[in-house]
This record gives sequence, C-alpha cells and structure tokens, in this order.
Amino acid sequence: MKALLTASALLLAPVMTACLAGSAQAQTYGSVSLRAGFTPDPYRVSITSGGAINANTISSGCRGWIANTMDYQVHYAAGSFNLSFSSTSSSDTTLVVQAPNGNLYCDDDSGNGLNPIVTIGNPQSGSYSVWVGSYRNGEYAQSTLSISELGRQ
Repeated sequence: MKALLTASALLLAPVMTACLAGSAQAQTYGSVSLRAGFTPDPYRVSITSGGAINANTISSGCRGWIANTMDYQVHYAAGSFNLSFSSTSSSDTTLVVQAPNGNLYCDDDSGNGLNPIVTIGNPQSGSYSVWVGSYRNGEYAQSTLSISELGRQ
C-alpha cells in the first residue's frame, strides 16, 4: 500500500521525539549527497530494518515498525528526473520518506514481492529523511536501501 501524507506544517522529527520519550533505540547509517544524473544509479546502502515505533502513529497511511531516528539522509540536488527510494530484503520491509517540504511518503509492498518503493515525481532539492521499517514488530532484517532516478531497484 502506498500513501502520500501532506505534512508541510508538521516535521517528522518532533513527532518522533514526542512518540519516543525515553526510548533508547536509535540507528543512523549515514548520509549521502546526490546530484541529478548521479552514478552509479541506483545508489545502494545496507541497512537493518525495524525499530520500536509503530509507523502508524506517524500517520494512519504508514505501516511497519521504524527506528526513532532516521536510518539514512539523502541530500539531493534535483534535476528533471523522478526520485525513487526502495528497500529489498528477504523479509517484509516498509518505507517512510520525508521530503524537504515536510511531505511524508509511506509504502508497503509496491515493489517486487514484499518490498516497498516510493517514487517522488518532480522532486525538490534538499534533504530527504528515510526510515526502513519491518512489517512485523520486533523483526530486524538486513536490507538494501536503493535510491534511483531511473526507477531501478
């Protein structure tokens, strides 16, 4: 299921902080700066999915369990391409992506098999925060986060 949630006045970080007072779980795998036309495409990074936060508490359109801090941040200089975020894993993963304008994009299973994919048309330049979730509570799975302008996973 794919969902776009408009949250221009609402930034995810304060919501996550409010939802997680006292939680010690955190995982940040880093960041990357990408410019339109980047190579290699897709850009890939290994991430362990999951966390203690029910993504449904962020919005009813989100699924899975995510970490209390973003897994990865993408600083993107936009061009005339769509921007896709996907996760591949042998487990059932989900995605939450916050765009620079605060809009939230969530997905579960729109990619191949049980893999999520979020494609943003006409993306803006700025920082995208990405959470790779696990569909089942307590599951932490090895996954690959892919970022592409060509729609490849």
